Amino acid sequence: MTLSRLAELSADPSASFVLIARDGADSVELLTGEVVDVDLLADIPLTADGVPREVFALVPYRQVRERGFVAQDDGAPLRCIVVDEHLHLPTPAVLDALPTSSVPLRDGGFDIADEEYAAIVETVISDEIGRGEGANFVIRRDYTASIDTDDRTAALTWFRALLAHERGAYWTFAVVTPGRIAVGASPEAHVVAREGVVTMNPISGTFRHPAGGSTKETLADFLASTKETEELFMVVDEELKMMSAVCADGGRITGPHLKEMSRLTHTEYMLRGRSGMDPRDILRETMFAPTVTGSPMQNACAVIRRHEKKPRGYYSGVAALFTPNADGGHDLDAPILIRTVYLADGELSVPVGATLVRHSDPHGEVSETHGKAAGVLGAIGAIDRDRAAEARSDADAPGARRSLADDPEIAALLSSRNARLAEFWLNPQGEEFTGPFTGRSALVVDAEDRFTTMLAHQLRHLGLDVTISAWDAVTDDAVAAADLVVAGPGPGDPRDTGSARIARMRAVVERRLGTEAPLLAVCLSHQILADRQGAALVPLAAPHQGLQKSVPVFGEDASIGFYNTFTARVTPGATRIGDAEVSADPGSGDVFALRGPRFASVQGHLESILSRDGIRTLERLVSYALA
Repeated sequence: MTLSRLAELSADPSASFVLIARDGADSVELLTGEVVDVDLLADIPLTADGVPREVFALVPYRQVRERGFVAQDDGAPLRCIVVDEHLHLPTPAVLDALPTSSVPLRDGGFDIADEEYAAIVETVISDEIGRGEGANFVIRRDYTASIDTDDRTAALTWFRALLAHERGAYWTFAVVTPGRIAVGASPEAHVVAREGVVTMNPISGTFRHPAGGSTKETLADFLASTKETEELFMVVDEELKMMSAVCADGGRITGPHLKEMSRLTHTEYMLRGRSGMDPRDILRETMFAPTVTGSPMQNACAVIRRHEKKPRGYYSGVAALFTPNADGGHDLDAPILIRTVYLADGELSVPVGATLVRHSDPHGEVSETHGKAAGVLGAIGAIDRDRAAEARSDADAPGARRSLADDPEIAALLSSRNARLAEFWLNPQGEEFTGPFTGRSALVVDAEDRFTTMLAHQLRHLGLDVTISAWDAVTDDAVAAADLVVAGPGPGDPRDTGSARIARMRAVVERRLGTEAPLLAVCLSHQILADRQGAALVPLAAPHQGLQKSVPVFGEDASIGFYNTFTARVTPGATRIGDAEVSADPGSGDVFALRGPRFASVQGHLESILSRDGIRTLERLVSYALA
């Protein structure tokens, strides 16, 4: 009966349905129901006449506008299926029932030529990362082709190929609705909320298996890559910003782990925290994964808007399943929409992106997009499947696949990464804090870098009652009233006199200094404060985006994470400037920290996972400013 229902839906050109195979499950879920397009996440119809309903939603990238971020608007709908039927079908039976004939492609190729894409990459590295707009950005292009097979038949054929041949995917899925069809195998759960526990799964670093399959030696070389390691740390920092916004306990890191798929292996962490928020609000606050956008998130959206040739559609959005739970609310399961094929009117599109960092080689990133597109097309059987790159079988267990993650040397290489990280984020944290500054208030002024949510969490851990306010919303009265003002980090050139954001942050710093009221300035705001004290502001020869350094901070060496393209600089050997005592690099004069009457500042991000001594240094600087 259940398989006949799948056959019935497959044959009906007007039917809408979703097929989902979750990692580790031995069944395929079939969801059907009415299609409803809505404008906002808050409009997703989770109840009908007060009764909780299960809803599946395709969330397009354009929804980032709900967070006040920019995006090209292609009108891609926030498409919901209000589920009235949810069946579990045995996977072997589904494989037998789905079509197997090949679906040839015509006129395949990228919409942006290789040299043009390489030029875009070079521009982003030099003009965006190089002038302090962020640490990393994902710029995508699309592989496009035509097919002569019916769209629905092609989608079901490709879903079967993924079901039969792909492994390690978080969700393997097919979404079939009029005019919108998507088939994919997403490796990454963006955000999950179950029974009050929120989980995020940042994945970064892509190891393409060589011919003959991955080996311990080739995987070890990949794990030793500085670029791949720093990419993962940067996206963990970015997702911790989101976790700190939605979870009372800020979020805890576990991992790293290997995500092993048929032709690719990734590195990943798991982040967990507790939240009582509506799952739609959780989804809004976590739009979208930095692994497919960049960081800081708000500026990443602006960079994408400047450099991508056309709107993103659903690429980097999420598929979200809202399921009623025993508490009368809804659980949320939302994988990222990557490794996905989109079909409409016989036209196929496979969007793929490369993460651009200061180390990126433009032609290497071109190769990365080719590899990702080939991986998707090979997985669905649209091109020859690269069986030589699939993992080898374990000689001691015929037919079984060997997990290299179980190898002691590989496990040791992975765990050694955590020696670089802050224990603060690796250890469990409670929701109630009693620290040395209990009873005092702090206002954190956000300059468009949500590192402020992590910073606010650490300040609460130290006992402060913390409020976050955006630079363009904070009032002079609020700035005057707080026991401590924390002027936050942000992208851009601190010398830019035409920037309203930087002008406002300068005014905040000036007001607190002028009244000798306690002030802590971080990164961009540290540069603004240093400029007021008479330091020079200069671009670094190479950006310090995601860089960990051990630096002197007033008598103690501290391991701190840096995300700066500009620096305040004094004469090498100087120990004072203006009203401030200086901690600086003895060779270059680059200023790491300042302290003076009722103020302190730091260039690095004490809240970052890269700041092993972050919480200790933060307490020292806050204590000095409040003294």
